[in-house]
Parts: sequence; C-alpha cells; structure tokens
Amino acid sequence: MPSSIEIDTATTPQPASRRDWWGLAVLVLPTVLLALDMTVLHLAVPHLSADLRPTSAQLLWILDIYGFMIAGFLMTMGTLGDRIGRRRLLLTGAAAFGVASVLAAFSTTAGMLIATRALLGVAGATLMPSTLSLIRNMFQVDRERTFAITVWMTGFIVGSAIGPLVGGIILQFFWWGAVFLLGVPVMLLLLVSGRLLLPEFRDAAAGRLDLTSAVMSIASLLLVIYGLKDMARNGVAILPVLAIAGGLAVGVLFVRRQRVLAEPMLDLGLFADRAFSASVVALLLTIMALSGAWLMVFQYLQGVQGMTPLQAGLAMLPATLGQVLAALLVPAIARRIRPAVLIPAGLLVAVFGLIVMTLLDGPGAVYLLIAGTVIMGLGVMPMTILGTDLVISSAPPAKAGAASATSETAGELGMALGIAVIGSIGAAVYRRGTISAIPAELPPELASVAADTLGGALSVAAGLPAAAGAELLAAARAAFHAALQVNAVIGAAVIVATAVLIATFLRHLPASSDGAGEPDTAGIAAPRME
Repeated sequence: MPSSIEIDTATTPQPASRRDWWGLAVLVLPTVLLALDMTVLHLAVPHLSADLRPTSAQLLWILDIYGFMIAGFLMTMGTLGDRIGRRRLLLTGAAAFGVASVLAAFSTTAGMLIATRALLGVAGATLMPSTLSLIRNMFQVDRERTFAITVWMTGFIVGSAIGPLVGGIILQFFWWGAVFLLGVPVMLLLLVSGRLLLPEFRDAAAGRLDLTSAVMSIASLLLVIYGLKDMARNGVAILPVLAIAGGLAVGVLFVRRQRVLAEPMLDLGLFADRAFSASVVALLLTIMALSGAWLMVFQYLQGVQGMTPLQAGLAMLPATLGQVLAALLVPAIARRIRPAVLIPAGLLVAVFGLIVMTLLDGPGAVYLLIAGTVIMGLGVMPMTILGTDLVISSAPPAKAGAASATSETAGELGMALGIAVIGSIGAAVYRRGTISAIPAELPPELASVAADTLGGALSVAAGLPAAAGAELLAAARAAFHAALQVNAVIGAAVIVATAVLIATFLRHLPASSDGAGEPDTAGIAAPRME
C-alpha cells in the first residue's frame, strides 16, 4: 500500500511513475460517477414529477440542492483533505456517497429526496477536491499534469455518454429510484482500488478545519439562491429580497473573516493571480450558461417529442462522443494557440450551438436539437479543460486542496446557479404559457400541478376528457418549447460575456509550446516520504 507523503518545496518536479498513471485511472472513477448521477437525474425528471408530484420549487431543489451542498462544503473538505490526507478523505467520501445513494433511491416523498440529495452533496464535496489535488501532487511536470487533467475531464464526458444509455435502460424496466443505485458499484470499486494504487498526500502546515466559515458559506449561498428562485416564481416580494440581502451580507462577513484568520478556509491570496481568478469566474459562468439550457433538454425530448428515456439517451450520444473527441484534441491545439484566442473561439462556437437550439420547430426539431448540443459541447471543451488546468497550475502544490476546491466550487456553483436562476426563468415562462389552457373546472391542486412542471401537465392531461387533455398538452408543450428557447438565449449571452472576459484577462499567457509545458521549479512541491 502506498506510503503517506507530506508536501515539500525543496526539490525539482519529478516525472510521474507507472503507479501514478494507474492511480489516475482510479481518480477518474469519481468523475464518471458524478456525471452519471447528474445526467441520469435529468433523464428521470419526468418520472419524478409523475410519481412524487413535486412543485416547481421542489423540483428545482431536487436538482440543485446537490450542487448547493457541494459548493458550500468544498472549501471545508479541501482544508480537511490537506489536514488528514487527501486519499483518506476521498475514500471516506466514497463510502458515504454509496450509503446516501441507497437512501436517495428509496425516497418516498419530494422532501425526503431533497434531504437525501443534500447528503449526496456533502459526500460528493469530498470527492472532487481530493481527486484534483492528488493529480496536482502526483503529476508535477506541466505537460503530464495537463494530460492528466484532460483524462480526468474526459471521465465526466464518458459518464455523460454512459449515463443516458444506462439510465434509459434502467428507466425502461425499473422505477426512477434505481438510477441512484448506479453509484454503489462505482464507489465499491473506488474503495478497493484506491487503497492499492493511490499515495497519501497531506500538507504538514495545513490550516485547521473552520466550521464557522463553512456554515457561513453555506448560509450565504442558500439564502441568495432561495431569494432568486422565489422572485422568479412569484415576483418581487419582501421575503425573497430579505433573503438575498441576508445572503450577500453573510457572504461579505465570510470574506472579511477569511482576511483576518491566520489559517483561512478560503485563501484569498490565490485570487491575486490573474490567470487563476479569471479562469475561476469563466468556469462558473460557462457552466451556469450550459446548465440553464441542459436542464430542459431531456424534458423536451421526452415531454414534448414523446421519446422514451432510452431514445432520449441515444439522441444525446452524439454530443457526448463529440466532447470526448474534442477533449483529446484540445491539449495538442493548445500548444499552438494562446488560451486568450483558443478559449474564446471555442466559446463562440458554443454560442452558435445555443442559437441552433432556439430554432427548434416542425418535424426536424429533434435533429436541430442534436446538432445544437453537439456544437455547444465541442465549443466549451477548451474552456473546461484549459480553465481547470490554469486554476490548478496557478497555485503551488502545497495549496492544491484549496485550489482544487476553488475550481470545483466554481463548477458546482455555476451548475447550481444555472438551474436556480436560468431554470427559474424558464419555469416562469412555462407557467405563463400553460395557465391559460387549464380547464376552469379543474380542481386547484391539479391546476397547480399542471402549471408547475411539464411532467405534471402530462399527468393531469391523462386524466382529463380527450378534448380538454389535448388542449392542455398542446399548450404545455408549446410553453415548454418557448422556455427552452429563452434559456438558450440567456445562455448564449452569458457565454459571449465569458469569451470577452477570457480574451481580456488571459492575453498575457503564451501557448503551451512557448513555455507552459516546461517545468517551473519555483514553488513547485515534490513529494517527501514520511
């Protein structure tokens, strides 16, 4: 079993060993799992809506509480991993994730599913900073680290490709809760192989675990998102405004606390590096834009186009395969083109894909949607791979946990904000378009279900007389189509702003062939055996 390692800064970077490369394969497992979890959940949304009958607010909480809890706990877990050991934290989180997956699978109410998804988020917060920080420590040579991060990122894409197919088959024959059980065998494999192949790293000078800062970060995030979601659903009111103001106030106090602590949970000094800070913000904005549109894709395929879960999964397979190809090409292209050119160019390609998604109409709508998702997926790969690499490589290995946690916080927070903010706007568009077609004689509770979600409208329409049911279905599908278009337009605008940000703030960086691929010995930590 690999020995425990502390972080030293005295020696030059060493090439990765054969054990390190096998260890990379182990570190890809959590990325595959998290991609599976998110992809399969979106696929199961119509089934969740029909079975548990959540309100639109509950449905959004089911989708985004996982990301909120991950984002809130990442900094805490990054610090904890530096303190107790990054492999130990990874394996502990894997065991907790497996248990929480079983609990989520057998949830009987929307509230119970929200609670179990929150537990999954806390467990998930241990996985990603551990994997990225281990990659930073195991792969000290820049070219090897860039390739390792590319492989790590490809795990997300492969998980996304497998998720719809496996999830579609499961949903074809089993109840929606079975999709959560996919994580159990993956975590068991990680627990066994991680102990055999992964070395242990810890920072001897790591800061203490600051529970007060952790609580403040979670409270700030949840208050702001709750206020935004409530305003999108019900309009401006005192309660959501107070929630947003309170969340921002707690966030300010959190930042001030980090400035005065001797051992802060969030090292604000990392943001002094322009490449680090610009990449963090750009990752957040990119994932936010994609999540807002992606939230509705599987619902559109099943609820509007009438596909089965398996058919919807197959329809999205070209997009994920395209992303795998792009991920393999990005490192080679990055050796010839500067990040300030390559990343914005890719983002503008993604904008074109989102524009294609606004043109859905008629019998060719499915093919346009597939084309749009393929183009969008290809375009964002330079941002996701190079952005993550810039965040990790800009920080010294002694702060690998903090840098990894910051990168993952940006990604998870972007996903959560996309679902909460852009998703709430889409939900409001859907609600306005559906309400007018609800029969006046329909009981208020059923009318609310139909107006809340597309899945709810499909369920209610099935119990109405043929003419009334057909009218409600037509209105709900048209309203959801409009909501998807609105979300795509908002996402395109956000990505354009992100492209401008990258072109402006990363213009000082050369292509990797101009030096980025050479080891930089200043501040580079090498492993030291205990």
